Amino acid sequence: MDINFKGMLRSLLVVAAIVSAANASASLAPFQSFVGKYALSTDGFGSTSESGVISASVPAGSTVVAAYLYSATNNTNNVPAVSLNGNLATFGPAVSNATACCNLKSYRADVTSLVASVINGGGGGIYNFNVREGGASTTQIDGEALVVVYSNPSLPEATVGLLDGFASVTGDTTNINFATPLNPAGPGFFAEMSLGISFSCCDTQRSTIKVNDLLLTQNAGNYDDGLQLSNGSLITVGGFDDALSSGGDNYANDGERYNLASFVASGDTTIKVDTVNASRDDNIFFAGFYVSGKAGINEEPPVDVPEPGSLLLLLLGVAALLLGRKRELFS
Repeated sequence: MDINFKGMLRSLLVVAAIVSAANASASLAPFQSFVGKYALSTDGFGSTSESGVISASVPAGSTVVAAYLYSATNNTNNVPAVSLNGNLATFGPAVSNATACCNLKSYRADVTSLVASVINGGGGGIYNFNVREGGASTTQIDGEALVVVYSNPSLPEATVGLLDGFASVTGDTTNINFATPLNPAGPGFFAEMSLGISFSCCDTQRSTIKVNDLLLTQNAGNYDDGLQLSNGSLITVGGFDDALSSGGDNYANDGERYNLASFVASGDTTIKVDTVNASRDDNIFFAGFYVSGKAGINEEPPVDVPEPGSLLLLLLGVAALLLGRKRELFS
């Protein structure tokens, strides 16, 4: 009896990939995921004056593993020309929010090498970066978000998930899936979410967010990181300098950085986040998750893979079992 173990393993991986693809249904789509001793820093900036400062908060002893600069625009097809510390960002393709008004778009640039050169080996704390906008009218560039993922040996095991694109204004869902049941009352449990939202202001433009079907906030939005109440400055990013809250009770104090722990019941294996923008004119272009343990964002949670030596021993054990069974059948 011939057993093709390599073929069996390949088949299992294919099945796992199919299952993962079937579970990824949100238009605000997973972009990057990091599992291990990682954490996340986010910040935003918006101004019609073209230039200002955007920051990252990273403790000493950390190593930047990924950094991304986002820019959000309205009512233009011009690609923004945004520089960080004098270096022009290279943006990928525009992502249009097909469900909202006003030709809302977002762009993403990989700025890992630039940010790492400033932070790695530094003394830790808050690092400021000069940001300057151009390439379109200042009233058409809502602002920027700086997203930094870093590793540090002192951190607990966690999952950092980055999603970008756009959340459908009529309703969008993200699922954070865990392999083992959660215990939110247990030591060291945490679950955080930060959102980046553009073209939002004036109390009437807001999004509703539910977590595990419970209301988190009806006040996600506003121009908290914008310096003026004006087109070209309407952006908010849940950042390191915003309070970690369990939902804003009014529009002005909702900072888009949320603590999801109180919405998790003991035994849950999924944290489900639903968003709706009733005014249909805001663009949720980014979501960042920082949760304890190993999780899959809109996909199955990661499974521990045995070390090659352990896997070989397992396969040898299975082979020995099958050979013994074969001898019994033909003896």
